[in-house]
Amino acid sequence: MASEEPGSTAPAADGPSPARATPPTLLDLSTYLLSRTGKAARSRLAERLARRGLRLWDMAVLAALADFGPHAQRDLVRRLGVDASDMAKVADQLALAGYVERTRDAADRRRLSVTVTEAGRALLAELRAEALAVQDEVLAPLSGAERRVLHELLARIHAELPGTP
Repeated sequence: MASEEPGSTAPAADGPSPARATPPTLLDLSTYLLSRTGKAARSRLAERLARRGLRLWDMAVLAALADFGPHAQRDLVRRLGVDASDMAKVADQLALAGYVERTRDAADRRRLSVTVTEAGRALLAELRAEALAVQDEVLAPLSGAERRVLHELLARIHAELPGTP
């Protein structure tokens, strides 16, 4: 029988298999837990959006336009931190589906203005419901009060991140 490393403990008989157990060193890192939780939530939401032929960027563009009003396409690039060529593809897809309108600025023909349509607002409401359902799944182990505290803490951290508007 092979000897164990000093200080290590074998998993409980009813606990996770050694191959699936998360190293305690990682479990002690809040940033690791945030990353894993965020990845799981993002994957679940992306899966739901994919069923509609959409991606997370589609929802982000609709949300920015609904929350902040019309934008020059290049301003959406900066606000959302997406590559300009990727933004052009997202805007093209959303415009083709009737969720946004793009118009040329009369003063600067190089500038494209993007505006959410009523169909885009309706879609965003549906996507928000999907996102809230995923949020409920992911946060199921927490009480309502714990969810509010978690949200407040995450909002504080987010507000202090470099590059956050």
